[in-house]
Amino acid sequence: MMFDTLEMTLNDWQILFSQWGEQKFRASQVCQWIYAKKEFTFDGMTNLSKSLREKLNAEVTLNFPIMIRQLVSKDGTKKFLWQLNDGSMIESVLLNHGGHKTACISSQAGCPLRCLFCETGANGFKRNLTRGEILGQFLMMEKINGADINNVVFMGMGEPFLNEDNVFSAIRSMNDKNMRNLGARHITISTSGIAPGIEDLADFEIPLRLSLSLHAPNDELRSKLMPVNNQYPLQRVVAALRRYRERTGERITIEYALIDRVNDAPECAYETAALLDGLEPYINIIPFNPIPSRPELKRSEQSRIKAFCEALSAMKIEFELRKERGSDIMAACGQLAGAAL
Repeated sequence: MMFDTLEMTLNDWQILFSQWGEQKFRASQVCQWIYAKKEFTFDGMTNLSKSLREKLNAEVTLNFPIMIRQLVSKDGTKKFLWQLNDGSMIESVLLNHGGHKTACISSQAGCPLRCLFCETGANGFKRNLTRGEILGQFLMMEKINGADINNVVFMGMGEPFLNEDNVFSAIRSMNDKNMRNLGARHITISTSGIAPGIEDLADFEIPLRLSLSLHAPNDELRSKLMPVNNQYPLQRVVAALRRYRERTGERITIEYALIDRVNDAPECAYETAALLDGLEPYINIIPFNPIPSRPELKRSEQSRIKAFCEALSAMKIEFELRKERGSDIMAACGQLAGAAL
């Protein structure tokens, strides 16, 4: 039986070394090499004995995604196309904010939710990613970047809460001080509104940040844009948000893409404020990023964006008009497609 490095937790490593008659601290040493030093060969782990390295090479595989392509935007955003062991293709993005960098990683190959404005869903769904495939994206991006990445957002391909077990397992290893040691406040999960997942996050032992893709303030419009709303309507989602806010004390980010003449009227802004009353959210206003599968959808005109933002201001809702990043390489929100799924 071969063991897969990135599928193994620290406890798995400790059990394996115990079975081999090795000291327990060897598990932490190996994890530090992989997660902190980005050494992806056992031969390079020079503080391990030669005999142990030989045993590791014989019985443990080092499976990392293969980078097929890297595209670089005029604004410095990088998009990576990865091939997984079964041939599945996924994409992830590295955002450069000047003083810090953010990795936007995928949790599924494709997405089953088929939101109207998202290219990922339009290209279908293949499968969930394993914990190792989730971690592999991040570690490979750090190795290629040549330095640690400050933040991780689960805003790539797929719905994280439809792959909750693997996402949570990967996050535990990201956060573990003996592995990647990434602080909880530097990890964000973005969801389209899977209410049970939001509730599970409220009780999760690591206090992660939460982002909700809202995009419409009422069930009628949201169900047209996001079919998942038929299963988890806004009343159910907002109740889950309130539970998360009460349990964690963390502020919730709301993502709202403005599509011309669809969801960008000032009335939608007033409805959004009423819907989220008491949550004290922070709203990211995202001018819609065009996608090939929906040429009829257009970015809101500047005058309509301004009117929407003024309505939020009048309701004393804190927001930011997000600066466009990576759209020239199809790396912006809603544009990831994973090439051929």
